[in-house]
Amino acid sequence: MNAQVETAYDRLDTLKLTVAALLVCTGMAGYYVFSGHSLLLRVVGLLACALVALIIALRTEKGRAVTAFLHEAQIEVRKVVWPTRDETLQTTGIVIIVVIGTALFLWVLDWFLGWGIQFVIGTGS
Repeated sequence: MNAQVETAYDRLDTLKLTVAALLVCTGMAGYYVFSGHSLLLRVVGLLACALVALIIALRTEKGRAVTAFLHEAQIEVRKVVWPTRDETLQTTGIVIIVVIGTALFLWVLDWFLGWGIQFVIGTGS
């Protein structure tokens, strides 16, 4: 019995998602079909179709799962301890210094290896 109930929900969810997709496609087609009409009206119609499709899609199990995930993510973002301005500036400065130091080291290494290769193959002057 449980499998029959899940199948019915799956079919209903599939139907809802199909209707939502068709609604978005209809809105897009209407945007281009009515190209002679006002741009504002076409955009409003397209947004209205997208909004109704989103509402329909959020009524499915996957839509509820996405909504719950976004809500939980928002709660986790509130728990994050963000660095102060001074900490951010200090960290950025350290990163810039390390990048410049690494670039200089690689430049000197490249120059040295280039000189060494020229010395070995005898093309240097």
